[in-house]
Amino acid sequence: MDTQGSKVNTLSPEFSSELIAEMETGLRRDDVNSAVLISSKPGTFIAGADIAWLDQASSHEEMKEISQGGQTMIQSMESSHKPVIAAINGSCLGGGLEVALGCHYRIAMNESKTKLGLPEVMLGLLPGAGGTQRLPRLIGLQEALPLLLTGKQLKADKAKRIGLVDQLIQPIGAGITDATQNNINYLETVAIQTAKNLASGKQKLPERTKSWMSMKGLMFNLITHTKYGRNYALDQGRKMVMKQTQGVYPAPLKILDVTKVGLEKGGVEGYDAESDGFATLGMTPHSKALKSIFFAQTESKKNRFGPPKKSAKNIAVLGAGLMGAGIAQVSIDKAMKVILKDTNTQGITRGYQQIYKGMNQRTKRRSITSFQRDQIMSNLATQTDYSQFNGMDMIIEAVFEDINLKHIVLKECEANTSADCIFASNTSALPITEIAAISSRPENVVGMHYFSPVDKMPLLEIITTKKTSKEAASMAVDVGLRQGKTVIVVGDGPGFYTTRILAPMLAECLSLFQEGVNPHDLDNYTKSFGWPVGMATLADEVGIDVAYHVSKDMLKRFGPRIGGADIGLLEALFNAGYLGRKAGKGVYVYSDKSKDRKINEGAEAILKQFSRQTKGSIEKEEVQWRIASRFINEAIYTLQEEILSSPTDGDLGAIFGLGFPPFHGGPFRFIDTIGANKFLTKMMTFRDVYGEQFEPAPLLVDMAKNNKRFHPN
Repeated sequence: MDTQGSKVNTLSPEFSSELIAEMETGLRRDDVNSAVLISSKPGTFIAGADIAWLDQASSHEEMKEISQGGQTMIQSMESSHKPVIAAINGSCLGGGLEVALGCHYRIAMNESKTKLGLPEVMLGLLPGAGGTQRLPRLIGLQEALPLLLTGKQLKADKAKRIGLVDQLIQPIGAGITDATQNNINYLETVAIQTAKNLASGKQKLPERTKSWMSMKGLMFNLITHTKYGRNYALDQGRKMVMKQTQGVYPAPLKILDVTKVGLEKGGVEGYDAESDGFATLGMTPHSKALKSIFFAQTESKKNRFGPPKKSAKNIAVLGAGLMGAGIAQVSIDKAMKVILKDTNTQGITRGYQQIYKGMNQRTKRRSITSFQRDQIMSNLATQTDYSQFNGMDMIIEAVFEDINLKHIVLKECEANTSADCIFASNTSALPITEIAAISSRPENVVGMHYFSPVDKMPLLEIITTKKTSKEAASMAVDVGLRQGKTVIVVGDGPGFYTTRILAPMLAECLSLFQEGVNPHDLDNYTKSFGWPVGMATLADEVGIDVAYHVSKDMLKRFGPRIGGADIGLLEALFNAGYLGRKAGKGVYVYSDKSKDRKINEGAEAILKQFSRQTKGSIEKEEVQWRIASRFINEAIYTLQEEILSSPTDGDLGAIFGLGFPPFHGGPFRFIDTIGANKFLTKMMTFRDVYGEQFEPAPLLVDMAKNNKRFHPN
């Protein structure tokens, strides 16, 4: 298999029809006794369906035809009397795994790029080519549900342990080379010999029916093939889905329903339920929004400035605190040589231990070996002075958020680095223009706003000033992409994009506290809207001290748009030492011993001191709209003021940086979905009731007046 002109194989009408024709022609021949499906592309078997093809379907009927076509194609392989072997090397995802499930035997290369999974749920869909039916019957309901409901991907050895893969092949030169042509040739040789052995009877296919006599077989059959066990597993799956998503995502719930039909009523009804469910989900706004994110994320992997003249291989990170150590960790993990600098050995030790702990956790989870861990750690050097800095391609500064301190380290770096060394400041709010004001080479200064924890949060917000050179911007984007980040590039200004749109939303949360909304209720209301973390919890995660200092600065710069609440409330919490999770107390009290967070009585007393009568409603829907509208309205202002270069960047930044509900597609696609007129009406109603902090952005007024969309296509 080799899709021409593409880095990966994807299922498309052309690919599917050609595969069917080749298989039918080959398996009908008398001199052909077996078949092997293998990719000639390093690192990919089949990466899934062509999402653009799925996105073009405009009706339930079209989506159902796509699903049924995939089911028919795979069923023809599965029903063949001649054995069909899947030789898996690299990504075997979505429709690719469904193809492999339709084969009689699966061999996989046991290396890091081999991943097996069904990520359709992340696009608001379900596996539509038999995956919901074959997977539970093969590996059991208990093992299948996490893969179906979360999109979790398995490494080859784990897939072998649960019976998804029948045989592992160790790569040639493991630990030195990955998926090379030699490994593909080796896999092909083994697969062909296996196919011949299965066809001749020299080797038997594995027994797929599990014996009740073994403990493993007993559990498999009880959970998958008895009414009580099946209902228990499906019920637990539903509880997990509701806990994690509040029921706002229809796909995982539909997967549970479709899977149950197949296990209870058999293949014919199961496949029909699957294709109908696939079509129903494909027409939902949730799936359309999630697919739009997929396209946007794919586009963001391109460096809009073009490749840098010099790729940054040697990087220094200033500051070994939480952020600095995190930046160093994601850099060394991608084979960049990093010097981690701090002012003293205590800071260096703390930072080094944080990085080692992160890498060692991956070893414990068996995602990397101890040899690979030590190999990655060898990319890290530490020091307390500026020696060796003359050889650095880029400096990423991650010191405390203080403009004077940042000026000091910028001057020191310029005195100890070459003229073409790029200086990147990791800051969440300080304008890069102000940081670069004392620079002797401001064209080399750029902002790189990482999110905490750096090794887990996917977004990197790069900030350019009017003086930032194309080369500096290009190198910053290149480094971010190599670190595995989703990168957006924004213009300079207070709070840039993400911090700026977060500020009015947190201000509205404070207003709601003042009006008597309980923190637990606020968390529940916002999570049921689709935010992954409740807003009261988010305030503690961000840090009350950070929220206070940023809010105070933003109020000076933007006035009423960041207002609505009494900032004295934040100041009182700050002065009381209620700084959030990091201090053990914020809005909530944090304890290692308890999963249930209690409201901090001291914070509760302060909230009562600042209480006021509400002018409107504090019912669930009103609260959800008040919070979302402040966030979205400020996002529109940033586009209007050209902080954002496109609505797409705004959607990506809001989702991957701040957790805006992905099924809404981002703030700009959310407005496109509900209509600019409806959103404007909401804003004007809120303005009349609550005040000028809800004044709609002029661009929104224009969009509504002219019936425009932020995403015309």
